[in-house]
Amino acid sequence: MSVKRKQIRKIGILTGGGDCPGLNAVIRVVTKAAITQLGLEVIGIEDGFLGLIRNRMHPLGLDDVSNILTVGGTILGTSNDADPIRFAVGRDEHGKPLFENVTDRVVEHVADRGLDAIVAVGGDGTMTGAANLIERGIAVVGVPKTIDNDLMHTDITFGFSTAVQTAVECLDRIHTTASSHHRVMIVELMGRNAGWLTLHAGLAAGADVVLIPEIPYDVDVVCEKCLERSKRGKRFTLIAVSEGAMPKGGKQVVDRVVHESPDPIRLGGISAVLSREIAQKTHLETRATILGHVQRGGAPVATDRVLAMRFGHKAIQLVAMHEWNNIVVMQGGETTFVPITSVAGQQRLVPIDDPLIAMARSVETCMGD
Repeated sequence: MSVKRKQIRKIGILTGGGDCPGLNAVIRVVTKAAITQLGLEVIGIEDGFLGLIRNRMHPLGLDDVSNILTVGGTILGTSNDADPIRFAVGRDEHGKPLFENVTDRVVEHVADRGLDAIVAVGGDGTMTGAANLIERGIAVVGVPKTIDNDLMHTDITFGFSTAVQTAVECLDRIHTTASSHHRVMIVELMGRNAGWLTLHAGLAAGADVVLIPEIPYDVDVVCEKCLERSKRGKRFTLIAVSEGAMPKGGKQVVDRVVHESPDPIRLGGISAVLSREIAQKTHLETRATILGHVQRGGAPVATDRVLAMRFGHKAIQLVAMHEWNNIVVMQGGETTFVPITSVAGQQRLVPIDDPLIAMARSVETCMGD
């Protein structure tokens, strides 16, 4: 969306939500291109929206972003429980969190710092927060990131390829242990309600069973696969399961609820549940491993470094063109943009007719149905 042009002198950049490899690559290219090509001042907003709420920001210069391309995480910090519309400000006498809409405070801080626009790097939650700022007249350019690869209207997000590679390396290691000990080994991966990470990593690692949220599983079908392999002399089974997977007619396993967070449900533990059920039904020795945050950490692979830089460079082009309130996306191998409001609060799930699922079935990978 184009708006009336005004002279842009200073922009802010924030990284919101969960961390992922490639964030520093975006910060680097945005800062360098903004300073050297557009002559802008760049302000780093600390800890995502929390920095806007608490007025924690600092200038970013060329030296500040030197040698960070290969570094994982984010030099600005991040937060996934700081929603200006619903910000936790304390607890009542019963211990329940109290919330307040502090958007007015954010608008004041943006004005006080003289920010003409904000580059917001994050997933659907961050874009939901960005959409709120847009409604208050703040110019925003979005950059998509998530290891879950579940943002709408983009073919891929940076962080995903690194997470897949990390998960595959872990699956490969567990594969050898499964073979040595003749066990059913279950590995739980991240992804929330989307199965992209588990599907890609499971296929790349040659998992015998891949369970994703989009295809509710039948535990008896999974057990039959394990027993069939045992009868054929394959005395082990490797299972990749998404944290959001669920049995037919059942529910997702919730690890905990963080009431102060904009996304309070924390999934986790399906691997332990599945392990107990398989062991009881098949009498095969079964073990469960939760990869957890190891999937989000570490240096980005080359693919994510380049992708993050492409996204960051496109974001600065949008700033230069005054194409505010849009998010950079990758479509058909080219960077383009769509309105932030079209991706806010949504998730891109794996289609049931996705070619990868058909390919998985063709090589006898059990999808649990």
